[in-house]
Amino acid sequence: MEITLDKHSANQASIKITLNEADYQPKVDAKLKDYAKKAVIKGFRPGKAPIAMVKGMYGVSLLVDEINALLGESLNNYLKEQTFRILGEPLPVEKADNSIDWKTQKDFDFEYKIGFVESVNIALDATTKGTKYSIKVDEKLINETLDNLKSQYGNSTNPEVSEANDNIYGDLKASEGDFSKTISLPLSKISKKLAGKFIGLSKDAVVEFDAKEVKKEEWSEAFGLTDEEIAEAKGAFTFTIVNINRTEAAELNQEFFDKIFGPEAVSTEEEFINKVKETLQGSYDRESKVFSDEELKKVLVQKANLDLPDAFLKEWLVRANEGKVSEADVENEYPIYAKQLTWSLISNQIAKDNSIKAEHEDVIEKTKEMVREQFASSGLGAQLEASMDMFVDNYLKGNEGQNYMNMMTSVQNEKVLAFVQEKIDLVEKEISIDEFKELLEK
Repeated sequence: MEITLDKHSANQASIKITLNEADYQPKVDAKLKDYAKKAVIKGFRPGKAPIAMVKGMYGVSLLVDEINALLGESLNNYLKEQTFRILGEPLPVEKADNSIDWKTQKDFDFEYKIGFVESVNIALDATTKGTKYSIKVDEKLINETLDNLKSQYGNSTNPEVSEANDNIYGDLKASEGDFSKTISLPLSKISKKLAGKFIGLSKDAVVEFDAKEVKKEEWSEAFGLTDEEIAEAKGAFTFTIVNINRTEAAELNQEFFDKIFGPEAVSTEEEFINKVKETLQGSYDRESKVFSDEELKKVLVQKANLDLPDAFLKEWLVRANEGKVSEADVENEYPIYAKQLTWSLISNQIAKDNSIKAEHEDVIEKTKEMVREQFASSGLGAQLEASMDMFVDNYLKGNEGQNYMNMMTSVQNEKVLAFVQEKIDLVEKEISIDEFKELLEK
C-alpha cells in the first residue's frame, strides 16, 4: 500500500491511496473460506459447496467490502499522524470513466479531497483586548417595569370617552379600494400626533387620517398589518370606533404582590420593589453575560484569523446533506457556519492546551440551572426541586443523547471563556439598558 499527500494550497489537499493484491487478498480469501463454511447453496449440503462457486457468487461483494474497510482504516490512521487539523470529512474523488473492474483488476488507485487548517494559535495575553459589560438597573428601568406590571395586572374597563394609552377597537378602511380590517389599536404604539386624533372620542366616532401619517413600523406593531397589506397601504383611511378598552393600573397590595411573585413571597411595597430590582438585575446579568461572551468570541475569531478551506467545506456540506440542502442554501448559511466552526476550533485548542474539561457534574449542574430558569415564573419551586433529577435525566437522554453532548460543549465553552478572561486585557464596563439596546442593534 502506498499513501501520498499532495497539497494544492494552504488548506486543501488530495490524498492518493494505491492498493495491490497483497494488501487485501489474504483477508478476502479468509472471509471466502469462512463464508463457504456457512453458505447454504441449492444442490450442496451446508458448507460443502466448492470454494470456486462461492467465490463466483460472493467474491466481488466481499472484495468491495474488504477494500472499503481497508481504505477507511488506512485513511483514518494516516490522518491521525498528520500535524494539521482535518475539517469535515475526506471526499472521494470519483473517476470520470468509473473504470474499476472488480472482477479482473488487481491494483487499485483511490483519491480523496481534504480540507484542513495547519494550526490554531492565539495569544492569550494583554495584546488581546475584550469588554465585559454589566447592565445597571436604574430607577428609570424599575419604574417602567412597575408601570408595565401594574398595567398588565390591572382591571379592564370600557369607558365612554377615549384617553391617551387606551386601546381602540374598531374598523379600519381604505377610502379607495376594498381594504377593510377590524383591529385593536394601542394608542401608546403610534405617534403622539396621530394618537391625538383618537383622543376624546366616543363609540361610532370616525377618525380620518392619511397613510403618510403612519410610520412603517407602526403599521405592523400597532395596526397589525401584514407585509403585503403594508405595501398596499396608501392614501386616505377611516377608523370607526366600535369600543374603547382601558386598563386601570393595579394597586400595590398583597393580592398584586402574590400574583407577581407567588403567595407571601413579599409583604410590603419596599420588599416588592427590591424583589423587582433583584429579578431585573438577575435577568440582565444573564443577558449581559451572553452578550459579553459573544463579543469576546468575535474578538478571538478575528484574532485567530484562520484560513478555512471555504470551497471544500461548501462542497462537503452539500454532499454530507445530500437531498436536504442545496448549493444556494449552503452559500447563504455558510458565513454563520464558518464563524461557528472557527470558534469551535479555537475553543477546543484552548481547552486542549490548558487541560480544560467539561466534567459530568458540570453538565448536570448546568442542566439544573436551565430547568430552574424555564420554570422560574411557574411558582413550582418546591415540586420542581423534588423532581429535578428526573427532569435532568430525561432531558440529557433526549434527542438520542445529543442534548448531553450539546450541554457538554456549552460547559466547555463557558470554562474556556472564563479562562480567557483571566488572561487577556479585559475591561469591565457598566451600561444602561438603553445603551445595551443600542449595542444589540449594531
